[in-house]
Amino acid sequence: MAEHFSIVFEGQRRNGVELETAKLNLAQLFKSDVSAIERLFSGKPITVKRGLTHDDAQRYLKALNDAGVEARIERETPIALTLEEIEEPSVQRPAYESVATSPYAPPRAAVTYDRAEIGELKVFTVQGRIGRLRYLAWSMVLMFVALIMFALCMSIMSMSLIAGGLFGAVIFVVFLVVSIQIGAQRLHDAGWSAWLLLLNLVPFVGSFFPFLMIAVPGNTGPNQYGAPQPPNTKAVKILAALWLPAMVIIFVSVQMGGLQTFKDEVEITTSEYEQTLPYDDDSDSDTVQPANPSDPADSADDEDQ
Repeated sequence: MAEHFSIVFEGQRRNGVELETAKLNLAQLFKSDVSAIERLFSGKPITVKRGLTHDDAQRYLKALNDAGVEARIERETPIALTLEEIEEPSVQRPAYESVATSPYAPPRAAVTYDRAEIGELKVFTVQGRIGRLRYLAWSMVLMFVALIMFALCMSIMSMSLIAGGLFGAVIFVVFLVVSIQIGAQRLHDAGWSAWLLLLNLVPFVGSFFPFLMIAVPGNTGPNQYGAPQPPNTKAVKILAALWLPAMVIIFVSVQMGGLQTFKDEVEITTSEYEQTLPYDDDSDSDTVQPANPSDPADSADDEDQ
């Protein structure tokens, strides 16, 4: 009869591996939620796999070691059945035994929970994660709303300067808070801290850090900030693509505004230069007269003499 082995885990970690890292690795290995994996770290011996051959047990143990935890292989005691036994003894399956044939199959355990492999989307919070396209889409919506609020603020200021100023201040604060919230979720998706948003205030660094936030890809699996975002919808892709024509319009507007400013500066400089030139209007309007004009009468007297 072939020997069979079991994998027993008591919640021990390998040297240098943090607890949260080990939980995340096991969650990815077992395709389970982190909250369910926490039950494995109770300190009690738990059989995570049973009925393995020696080679399969070695591969299973290596996978656990690569995930940052320590486990052990135990030899199973064979059950001998005789003809005198009337009733076949029932074998109690361990809590984390999987019926799959693969030694790396996820445990079925008393894992009767809803696995949250995809994070929940929330706009008005700094918790959670969003990817690059969804960050662009949400930023586009925020820009549209800001333009509408700006037009409304100008309309209010035409009637009351104080009311328009207060309304504009409130809108600015709300716009800033929402921008920080979606920016924090974008950084979380890449595994970065939201405090890095302060780099936008640093000279020179703040000029390219927003583009870095758009370029850096997010983590494919769960990280310390939660599960990955849901797949991008068609609406998200369309809103993100609107940034291309928007950037073209902004670039052309800036160039046209700069060209007009350049023309105005040239006209002002030319006008000032012309005003500094010396002009003699009398000499321009009068004809050149001889130095000693002759009198016709004197000319006739000279001829008589």
